[in-house]
Amino acid sequence: MLHELLADAAAHDPDAVAVVDGDRGISYGELDAGANRVARSLAREGIGPGQRVGLYLEKSIEALTGLYGILKAGAAYVPVDPDAPLARVGAILADCGVRTLVTSGRLRDRWSGLPAVGVSPALVLVLDEERPHSPPGVRVVGAEAIRELPARAPETPVTESDLAYVLYTSGSTGTPKGVMLSHGNGRAFVDWAARTFRLDMTDRLSSLAPLHFDLSVLDVFAAARAGAAVVLVPRRLAAFPPLLTRLVAEQGITVWYSVPSLLVMLAARGGLSPGDLPQLRTVLFAGEVFPARHLRRLMGLLPHARFANLYGPTETNVCTWQEVTDPPLDDEDIPIGRPVDGTEVLVLGDDGRPAGPGEVGELLVLGPTVMQGYWGDPERTAHALVTPPPGTRHPGPAYRTGDLVVRGADGVLAFLGRRDSQVKSRGYRIELREVERHLEEHPGVDECAVVAVPDEVAGCLLVAFVVSRTAATRQQLGSFCASRLPAYMLPAHIELVPALPRTSTDKVDRQALTERWTRRDQRPSRQEVSHETAGR
Repeated sequence: MLHELLADAAAHDPDAVAVVDGDRGISYGELDAGANRVARSLAREGIGPGQRVGLYLEKSIEALTGLYGILKAGAAYVPVDPDAPLARVGAILADCGVRTLVTSGRLRDRWSGLPAVGVSPALVLVLDEERPHSPPGVRVVGAEAIRELPARAPETPVTESDLAYVLYTSGSTGTPKGVMLSHGNGRAFVDWAARTFRLDMTDRLSSLAPLHFDLSVLDVFAAARAGAAVVLVPRRLAAFPPLLTRLVAEQGITVWYSVPSLLVMLAARGGLSPGDLPQLRTVLFAGEVFPARHLRRLMGLLPHARFANLYGPTETNVCTWQEVTDPPLDDEDIPIGRPVDGTEVLVLGDDGRPAGPGEVGELLVLGPTVMQGYWGDPERTAHALVTPPPGTRHPGPAYRTGDLVVRGADGVLAFLGRRDSQVKSRGYRIELREVERHLEEHPGVDECAVVAVPDEVAGCLLVAFVVSRTAATRQQLGSFCASRLPAYMLPAHIELVPALPRTSTDKVDRQALTERWTRRDQRPSRQEVSHETAGR
């Protein structure tokens, strides 16, 4: 089970550093003992197998203590972005039936305000306050009470098929969808990653992804499997590449894993010279396309490092990978490669038959990393998890990724794009329809359309075209979006138009909108865009 990775690391070397969090650190023995106490606190309140617990914390030592404590209690953790609008937080917790939160005192104003959006937690564990105040109707347990419990692990039976975590991603209906992943799903990926990249107890892994993003699974659990240290990278450093470079050097980070956009900024503005960061032996990237010219530049700056492109939606963890042994010579996209060990992939044409080499088809994934389904949504689950065609090695369902790929004669897969309106920006998966739905809720919006336009750093940016007969301003619409959507889903630009272009079938002509944007002679700078639409 996933939490056994922590227990094994603590038993092997309890004094080894487990987590570095700024100027704080914690050993594997201390982290395991703290997680055991959280688990006992949850169990004492009746929280156990089959239940979901909200993990509502900034990434920190406390967050990882809570995460492992939830798993040790036999429950599943549901990580929620602490920076997301409260309405979105409430929607996720309500959808997943979460009545228990593991959180911090720093977020008191937010979790105490959940009843205003229709969610009333019955139990709240506050890990960073000794004796927190209890709002009416809520049982609040603080750090002092948790610390008084025994440091032994509770005897809670957990199997590979038990739910371990639920990650919410953008949904095409306008509401987030909860991807259910079991201990077996997580372990299959983590075990492969640790073996493939030869992680051991001397390594120090960067942790850049927030816990509600699936890239965090490797950071957290693969480090524990190897008995290595995980270094938590503050989110604010992402805007300051030279500080990222300094952190990697000072913390002796050996394995980096992030979306390509962070690496693009590191190469362009991180102050690197060829041969810098000699201890950084492995650079992994996933979540979006890495432009070849930027990867070529980074590989020139880090000639000693091993590079690999990892591919896979949240529903499958990582399912294919491509080691990049030489800098790309042209500007073609890096392939997504071949299946990871134990995973099977199919490329099916529109007729449902296997596509041959060079033929375009949809990618389907089978194997132990494929999700259990979407929480509380059997219809969507049935659409995504389908019976595979005869002749496959794995008996389980196949996940339809919606990604169009082509398989070369050598068996290597290349990613071509999406079947639907789902896009990725800075590694986050976004349904354009969800952004549109929230814009449409503004009383001044008559209709709108959101398109994705290419961007060298982010992969793509969102541009919203809005028809408003009440003269709503772009600033008003940007502030409205910021109150309802997480930052990664905010349109980078909002353009007011008298009407949306239509096709001959009276559908919105999204291609015309995209072309309209790309024909512009001047675009607002990233700083102007951020100021204009953030509204925070």
